[in-house]
Amino acid sequence: MSKRTILAFLFVAAVALAQEEAAKGAAPAESSEPGAIWKWLNFAILALGLGYLMAKALPAFFASRTASIQKGIVEAQQLKLDAERRAAEMDAKVHALGSEIEKFRAEAQAEMKQEGDRIRQETAAQIRKLEQQAANEIEAAGKTARRELRAYAADLALDLAEQRIRARLDAGAEAALIDNFVGDLKQQESKN
Repeated sequence: MSKRTILAFLFVAAVALAQEEAAKGAAPAESSEPGAIWKWLNFAILALGLGYLMAKALPAFFASRTASIQKGIVEAQQLKLDAERRAAEMDAKVHALGSEIEKFRAEAQAEMKQEGDRIRQETAAQIRKLEQQAANEIEAAGKTARRELRAYAADLALDLAEQRIRARLDAGAEAALIDNFVGDLKQQESKN
């Protein structure tokens, strides 16, 4: 039988005995002494039985309960240590995050400086290219202007020479010039 069954049996027996004694107490009592002794004897047997059962069952129960409580304490301590470890990791990540942010800022500033230097160099190269192109255009425009000026000066010189020749040339001089020209042509024709 299990311990619980024995305990239940003893409890039922004690209750039955108590009811029997109560029933006897209702009947006229012939002698109050023997009933009191049996009551005390029943009580002593019940107490000894319950004590024995408790001595057998309760230490194991308390030992298992103590073990489960200690196991719970160990698990709680482990959970606490895990939580503290995770909190420390999070703190380390937060502190590392601050340094990473500073690192990113420094990298961004360095990249901005490099980009600014590159843009300045490209701008300077574009300015030099534009200056060279403007100088070439100015030089080409100057050459064109000089050519046009020379052509204009030549046209003016021819016009001026024509005017002077016409002013000096009269009908007799013109006839002499034509005669000289025709004579030169005849000489060249005879040579050929």
